[in-house]
Amino acid sequence: MEEITVVQLAKDMRYEGFLLVRSAEQRIDKKGSFYLDITLCDRSGEINGKIWNWNSLETPPASGSVVKVRGTVQEFNGRLQLRVELWRMMRAEDEVDMRRLIPSAPESPETMRGEIDRVIDSFESESLRKLTREMLRLAGDELDFYPAAQRMHHAERAGLLHHTTSMLVTAQKILEAYPFLHRDLLLAGVIVHDLAKIDEMQSDALGNVTDYTRDGLLIGHLVRGVSRLDEAARNTGVGGETLALLEHMLISHHGEPEFGSPRRPMFPEAEALHWIDTFDAKMNEMQTIQERTPEGAFSERIKYLDDRRMYHPRYTDDAQ
Repeated sequence: MEEITVVQLAKDMRYEGFLLVRSAEQRIDKKGSFYLDITLCDRSGEINGKIWNWNSLETPPASGSVVKVRGTVQEFNGRLQLRVELWRMMRAEDEVDMRRLIPSAPESPETMRGEIDRVIDSFESESLRKLTREMLRLAGDELDFYPAAQRMHHAERAGLLHHTTSMLVTAQKILEAYPFLHRDLLLAGVIVHDLAKIDEMQSDALGNVTDYTRDGLLIGHLVRGVSRLDEAARNTGVGGETLALLEHMLISHHGEPEFGSPRRPMFPEAEALHWIDTFDAKMNEMQTIQERTPEGAFSERIKYLDDRRMYHPRYTDDAQ
């Protein structure tokens, strides 16, 4: 029998099955009783859960672990929530298909790395080719599984590679429309702009982010990215204008100070990188929301999208 996925859950539905633990935290309610606040997911989406009357001496399941749960789907503040009645850790004899549980990029890391390598090989600028390849080397093998975010866009295994390759596709189309842009500089900026997220977040090999690192909270990936770029420059002997331009693209790609950028974009390629990054992140988030929302229905409010509710169109002329 085919198992129900998270995206198929609805109010008052009974559920029993295996889910991946994104996070689990012991808390105390207004009456002073302990409960477990747990976020569970499969590759289709995630749902918050509550385990009431929690034994405070019991260790919560670790992020990235798999549990079997039984409970009822309820609605709280406009969002679905799973009231867990029974749960246990996955056992070896359960033979759970992990591919059903792990949100993953649509292409393999090897395929996406190959796409990035082909773009770098096409650079006319030897300096940008050296810097970009060195930044990838410094990122290491963790790039093969790191997500692009903990909760928002491309929050999936190899999501950082997915975000990068999607942006490369968009950037190359924009270069066709605006041929005055420096091709190699824009594409190099796309490839390196988020690599320091590997230092910013704590992720396991499943692409499950448990928390932000000390480096991520104190420094952040924009500033850390510049320090990594300086290291790459020292290792390759590249400096001057090329380095300064790429550094500016890293610290300005969030666009505005309130979003973490110490500088706003100050030349066309930096401005283009900012909008390509923003566009790709929002399109991915909207796609994910649409996949979780029935046709003709509205989603819950999405904080990342300015607290908007997204509508899933039917895309038919006869829709009423």
